[in-house]
Amino acid sequence: MTSSPSADKTLRIAVIGAGPVGLALALQASRRLPQAQITVYDAAPAAVDVSGDPRTLALSQGSVQVLQRLGVWPQIETHAAAIRTVHVSQQQPALLGLLAPRLGALLSGTAWPNVAAAGARPAQRAGETFDASPSQNAEPELVMRAGDLGERQLGAVATYGAIVAPLRAGWLAASAAQPTRLRSRLGCKVQHIDAPWQAAQARVVMGGDVPDDLHDLVVVAEGGVFADQARKAVSRDYGQTAWIGTVETEGGEPGVAFERFTPNGPAALLPLPPLASTVPGRQRMALVWCLASKEVAARELGAEQRCAVLQSVFSPRIGRIVSVSPLKGFALGLNAERTLVQGRSVRIGNAAQTLHPVAGQGLNLGLRDAAVLVDRLARLRPGEDPVKSLRELDLERAPDRWSLIAGTDFLARSFTWTAPGLSTLRGAGIGLLQLATPVKKAVARHMMFGWR
Repeated sequence: MTSSPSADKTLRIAVIGAGPVGLALALQASRRLPQAQITVYDAAPAAVDVSGDPRTLALSQGSVQVLQRLGVWPQIETHAAAIRTVHVSQQQPALLGLLAPRLGALLSGTAWPNVAAAGARPAQRAGETFDASPSQNAEPELVMRAGDLGERQLGAVATYGAIVAPLRAGWLAASAAQPTRLRSRLGCKVQHIDAPWQAAQARVVMGGDVPDDLHDLVVVAEGGVFADQARKAVSRDYGQTAWIGTVETEGGEPGVAFERFTPNGPAALLPLPPLASTVPGRQRMALVWCLASKEVAARELGAEQRCAVLQSVFSPRIGRIVSVSPLKGFALGLNAERTLVQGRSVRIGNAAQTLHPVAGQGLNLGLRDAAVLVDRLARLRPGEDPVKSLRELDLERAPDRWSLIAGTDFLARSFTWTAPGLSTLRGAGIGLLQLATPVKKAVARHMMFGWR
């Protein structure tokens, strides 16, 4: 019979899932919990090369700092692009300009008067009032710059492979150095977890002839995509598809992440590092284009048509789109647990909440889940049962989790509402936030570091 942690003072932790969140947690725990025995499980064998996975992930500055502390950021940074400015705008049927021209001008994008981008508005001269006539189609804009917050960058963009490969290498090196304490069970698919809090230990079941493993705590960080997940307590299918690809532009400002609200759904362009083949003066950008799933046009468009349609979708601030890669679609929805803690198991990252990509915060929320969990475990006294501490974890994470879940859910659903005037109200909110500088800075810091 295996003894409890109170008897031998060893905390046994299982981490299910060797993605960025699971590996970041395992590495943090290996350093901050020197007496803990940590085992990482993943269905993919150790020989699988993850570095080429092209999925694009947006990292907040808080997530960059986590990766810096883990010592893997230098490897990631060489394949990442910094986000120095976030530009949010709405493709507005010029209702504000029609109803109230002066208000439309005030809420439009005059914060970017000097951008030498294709289609950019000219700079204003002293005493000159920006012409917000309907012909100019003034649009609400929100601009958040790192320099205004005293930061070098707001975050960064990198591929899944560029992030996971150094994390995996770091974990494998650590487990090779301490094989009795840090264990890797890669190529082992977990079939079931039996982890009621009343039991002395949690049981990880692999099935077949493989014996079960016993742990004091199981951390589930294996999320997957919305379409493949079992439905959780809070679930909603948005009836939308995210079309993912790569765009090349010329004439825009480097280091800018664009978020565009359109009548058909949100769209985003995120900066990517150039390739050796990238033409000088052009910028590579990751595209996330959300449309109603019943809209099949995105799948059927040819290369030139994709360029033309996306040019009309985004603000002229992006410059000129010169090429668009083939697009891949993913169904979108909300799928969240009401509680992170279930007995002796804890769910973090996409295993706890899968969000709409409208805010690009899914990975960042998962990394914060991991950091807070490790911090709580580090406060345990030697031999103390983690269940006693975990019962407070949900309360600590609730403001950050539910503010982001509710915010992204509200934005995602707002594109399906047909009541007249709602898009105008959303646009007015964007413009007013641009004017309210202290509030804008608070929002920017929340997106960078989460709820503090």
